[in-house]
Amino acid sequence: MKAEALSCPAVAVRGATYRYGERVALDDLSLSIGVGEVFGLLGPNGSGKTTLFRILSTLMPPQSGEFSILGADIQSQTAFVRHQIGVVFQSPSVDRKLTVKENLAHQAALYGLAPQLANKRIDELLAEFGLSERAADLVETLSGGLRRQVELAKGLLHNPKLLLLDEPSTGLDPGARIDLWRRLLHLRESMGVTIALTTHLLEEAEKADRIAILDRGRLVALDSPDALRHGVGGDTIMIECSDANDLSQQIESRFDVKTQVMVGQVRLEQPDGQRWVTDLLKSFPDEISAIKLGKPTLEDVFISKTGHSFSAGVEDQ
Repeated sequence: MKAEALSCPAVAVRGATYRYGERVALDDLSLSIGVGEVFGLLGPNGSGKTTLFRILSTLMPPQSGEFSILGADIQSQTAFVRHQIGVVFQSPSVDRKLTVKENLAHQAALYGLAPQLANKRIDELLAEFGLSERAADLVETLSGGLRRQVELAKGLLHNPKLLLLDEPSTGLDPGARIDLWRRLLHLRESMGVTIALTTHLLEEAEKADRIAILDRGRLVALDSPDALRHGVGGDTIMIECSDANDLSQQIESRFDVKTQVMVGQVRLEQPDGQRWVTDLLKSFPDEISAIKLGKPTLEDVFISKTGHSFSAGVEDQ
């Protein structure tokens, strides 16, 4: 069961704006994350998700806007906030030359846990993550998936209420990604931990309860994956042709519909896509070289909201 909702959200962001010189990384962003949610921040490079992660994890101060975690302001109550959050960074933070247990003991010391409590928590987390038999092994001998499990265990040692994960699947093979997500969902169910993660992987975002889609610092969509897909206007049709701009104009003129030109292809959204495929092929048999029909995906949601493809980002900050 999810944790029962409290009077305040796990995370609340209001009017967040952040600039790197002339470039706007966050543009008047507002959102909230409910207690017990698995919440995804989805966006391509340059969308602002990493900037938001750094602010929420107290790695850098906000420039403008309001940020609170479990009702506490992250600037005036930083010490309290840091004890409420566990952070797992994209880059590994475990010491490869230490054993699994030594890494956890070092983390416990950094948080000032008393020895008896530290040993209890370490043993609990080793068991929780299936690492008890690997406790004495050097981290460098572990697979990528097991190293990520150690990272998660480190982040949970002090019993945080909120777990912040930056691109948690980076460097993992498909099997390890499945294991990681099974573990995250189990943590939510068994410990009531709220989980907020950044990702640029569309298939990973599908597993979240709700998704905030960011584009160039702006919030362009926020809802469950199913609701976002259902909000797209019908089936998605992608047309390959020699002159996409010309065919786009012809389709719009003939059928009075809106199209988009995407990387040399013509894209449109219509109910009853199969009928539209037939009509398009009959109307433009010489212009169309290939046509693809599909149900809406999260990338279609992104394109619908932004007018450009998911990969058309800039370098993230």
